[in-house]
Amino acid sequence: MSRLVIVSNRVAPIVESRPAAGGLAIAVHAALREKGGVWFGWNGEIARNPPPKPELVQDGRVTHATVAMSRRDYNEYYNGFANATLWPVLHYRLDLARFSRRHYASYRRVNAAFARALFPLLRIDDVIWVHDYHMIPLGEELRGLGGDQPMGFFLHTPLPAPEVLLALPRHEEILRALFTYDLVGLQTSTDLAALRDYVRIEAGGVAGDDGRVSVFGRTLRAGVFPIGIDTAEIETLGADADRSEQTRRLDATLVGRALIVGVDRLDYSKGLVDRFRAFERMLEAQPRQRGKVTLLQIAPPSRPDAEGYADIRRELETMTGHVNGRFAKFDWLPIRYLNSKFERSELACFYRASKVGMVTPLRDGMNLVAKEYVAAQDPEDPGVLVLSRFAGAARELRGAVVVNPYDIDEVAGALTKALAMPLAERRRRHQEMLEQLRRRDVHGWCRDFLAALADKAPSARPCGPPS
Repeated sequence: MSRLVIVSNRVAPIVESRPAAGGLAIAVHAALREKGGVWFGWNGEIARNPPPKPELVQDGRVTHATVAMSRRDYNEYYNGFANATLWPVLHYRLDLARFSRRHYASYRRVNAAFARALFPLLRIDDVIWVHDYHMIPLGEELRGLGGDQPMGFFLHTPLPAPEVLLALPRHEEILRALFTYDLVGLQTSTDLAALRDYVRIEAGGVAGDDGRVSVFGRTLRAGVFPIGIDTAEIETLGADADRSEQTRRLDATLVGRALIVGVDRLDYSKGLVDRFRAFERMLEAQPRQRGKVTLLQIAPPSRPDAEGYADIRRELETMTGHVNGRFAKFDWLPIRYLNSKFERSELACFYRASKVGMVTPLRDGMNLVAKEYVAAQDPEDPGVLVLSRFAGAARELRGAVVVNPYDIDEVAGALTKALAMPLAERRRRHQEMLEQLRRRDVHGWCRDFLAALADKAPSARPCGPPS
């Protein structure tokens, strides 16, 4: 039986034979334990002289193979090209992208070093699954070392339209590296269309109706595989929240007021400043809501060393002070803004207690918070999801109130609608979304992608979401 080899930028640490991380890590670990295999990636440590060989930790049938990174590589590969160049470009923020030849060279050098560290661990019948934008060249580097195993790649972020992607220096080299994989998975049909348009319009290749895409003298299969959550686990955490001490403490502070909740990494792609402005606009337009509703925004720091993130934090702190100073009463603060990280069980309490889940990124590959919010709700008295049309989740969660996050008045109106929505409509919307989440959970996502990667027959059907 073939082993599964997972490659990701970070490897989740193991606590009692489970990864200490979210639903994706848990699903990946479950697939690894079923098939046996290796999880390879950065261990999160910065070392003066990182050893070239990975550290191996055995957990049953799973080997965790991790490497450290030098300060230079962390600055130039991780904070540099991956997060100061690729991340903003992939999220349509060319105004924030920094382009540096030195950083690109580090991006290629680190991927080559990762490939050299991983290659000796591989077996001839392994199946390799590489994750996300940090690791696009890894497949090409492994092929150069002689690796001919089946290799799949999944992009968790959006893939922008060619007009945006063309602004990325060395875009052709990066796309050429992508075409060394056998299968490329994307979050939405829009992302797939962007890849096909780049191939046909820019690179002069062929994008067939059977899911095969050919350019640079290479052919791969590309398909839509929208990532899910561990729906059953989040439903259980939500039900358990009704009896938790955390929920009792939260209820005591709300004193019967409605709660709007947002949970996001501290990142410019999440639209947090616009979200605060929309909440302020709602309080302006709906004076009767003053003193009756609270926005709880959780935004743990993300990549605090990267440029621009300190500015976002200061702007949000300023906005919080402005809105609270304008509308607060002696016994009520409109916005509770927390830079802390919470456990998943605690987040489930916040989701369960809230009347509205506010998920309004300016651009997002999928956004699993939207899905977790829905799964954590009480089916008898569910909250309402207000969701950006630019999150991949909007393609699946049809029961959400979908908004344009750039339109402050529209988002403010959606909050008013959500707070006043009748119970029957809330139940209908929630049931529709929950059924979708149960049909396509994260475990099914893993199975679907790996099944498509294993299907290498010439007559393979087009890759895409299951019917």
